[in-house]
Amino acid sequence: MITSIDQLDFDKKYTYSDYVLWKFQERVELLKGKLFKMSDPSLVHQKISSNLHGLFWLYLKNHDCELYAAPIDVRLPLPESKIIADKIDTVVQPDLCVVCDKSKLADNQSCIGAPDLVVEILSPGNSRKEMKDKFELYEEAGVLEYWVVDPTRRNVLVYVLRDNQFISIGRPFLDDDILSSTVFKDLKVDLSEVFPIKIVE
Repeated sequence: MITSIDQLDFDKKYTYSDYVLWKFQERVELLKGKLFKMSDPSLVHQKISSNLHGLFWLYLKNHDCELYAAPIDVRLPLPESKIIADKIDTVVQPDLCVVCDKSKLADNQSCIGAPDLVVEILSPGNSRKEMKDKFELYEEAGVLEYWVVDPTRRNVLVYVLRDNQFISIGRPFLDDDILSSTVFKDLKVDLSEVFPIKIVE
């Protein structure tokens, strides 16, 4: 039994069937089998996540889609992969995700397949993972809309899936902008209500 992250080999590749057997406290993700330790969220990170969660909840409370916040395991099988544990080698924990296809939640343990919308909040040390590695994984898996929130620059980059590729919908949304979703046509987020003013990293 794996009870300490120190028992794992970061050069080895793992699958979801390995992942579910690990019994340690640290949060980790698998990106195409490669193990990544997740950093602890700062107060700013948590405040942004909480603010976005509240705004999403208000929008979705009479909607059929489900809103989830980390930690939630999202298993991303490749389109050609069978959805069985030993074939899935990508397990991520997005900060927020919206899932409209309830069949992806059928095991009551995790989301199996691409959420409709994913929000990732950058933290020191994880920018490459969110901007490149996860970007490519979410694109390949078929996430329809991907938000990357940058607490330092106080902006949000929004990517939407077009012909199986993410495209940016324009310039970054700044902290005094109204962000309009493409997937959820009437969702508008006032970013002045998202970024904290007084909390310092």
